[in-house]
Amino acid sequence: MRADRLVSLVLLLRQRGRLSATALARELEVSTRTVLRDIEALSAAGVPVHAERGRYGGFALLPGFRTELTGLNHDEALALLVAGSRRGAQAFGLGSALASAMLKVVDALPESHRDTAAGVAERLLIDPETDLLARRLEGDDVPDPIAGEVRRAVFAGRKLRIRYAAVGRTPHWRTVDPIGLVTVREQGYLLATRSGEDRTYRLSRILAAEELAEPAERSERVDLDRAWQERGTRFRTGGDQVTVLVRVDPARREELVGTALAVLAEDAEEAEEGEEGEEGAVDGWLRLEVTFQDARHAEWVLWKLAADAEALSPQWLRTALHARATALAARYGASTR
Repeated sequence: MRADRLVSLVLLLRQRGRLSATALARELEVSTRTVLRDIEALSAAGVPVHAERGRYGGFALLPGFRTELTGLNHDEALALLVAGSRRGAQAFGLGSALASAMLKVVDALPESHRDTAAGVAERLLIDPETDLLARRLEGDDVPDPIAGEVRRAVFAGRKLRIRYAAVGRTPHWRTVDPIGLVTVREQGYLLATRSGEDRTYRLSRILAAEELAEPAERSERVDLDRAWQERGTRFRTGGDQVTVLVRVDPARREELVGTALAVLAEDAEEAEEGEEGEEGAVDGWLRLEVTFQDARHAEWVLWKLAADAEALSPQWLRTALHARATALAARYGASTR
């Protein structure tokens, strides 16, 4: 609707300052001719939009101009309420602030939208605490004072001193340059650099945090999505990774692929001559070459797949799985006391 577009145009000028007709058209996904018509309409309505000529010209609002443009249509209000139902903010210590903000959003809605938007939002559930098998989806529990200190350092661009408990190591203090915060499946992470090297810290493992007065050494702009992807790639290709050749029942393929780091090769097996129709024939099974983070990861995944998969190599993995199975058989083969 044109009214919504006019509101968006004014908000863009308020938030970003001077913008060219081309930039406005790109943001609003309309033609530059439409933008020019909208500018004329705003001027006629008394909104003080003025044009600045020249190479770096464009359209801008007069300094100090303010107007209340808080009207939300039904779908915009619904989008905010649904976003507010997600639990990701908990990882950053913003749960109470989000709940308060949602109350203010609902209160600010036009009366005609208030009840319907809230009622529709009740019929959408995003990221419930358990799945269909009643397995609880565990999120990070980060104390608000720690989350708040980390968050302030990230936003203010100051160095951060944290006491961090890395897995298998004694907690100790370190000073980092915070870059940004990321939440993945309710687990929060701090992206930072330390002595110029990229570092990623799990928020739940930060035992204490202190924002320092010294400015952080970081670029003014950051692409967090790209940074996260790059760190994920380094994580998957580093460490004590192992490559495993495994055959698996197609019904369990997704489970295997979903837990492995990468699939290097995949082929369908063919039944050997004379096996078709015989009990135990392997026709239809898949043969994959996959990588795992380490030996423990590989053993855990193959053990979960039980008889629906077989590790063909390396031999140490077959030996480890055989030892596990033998111990389990011995335990349940003994007479009940």
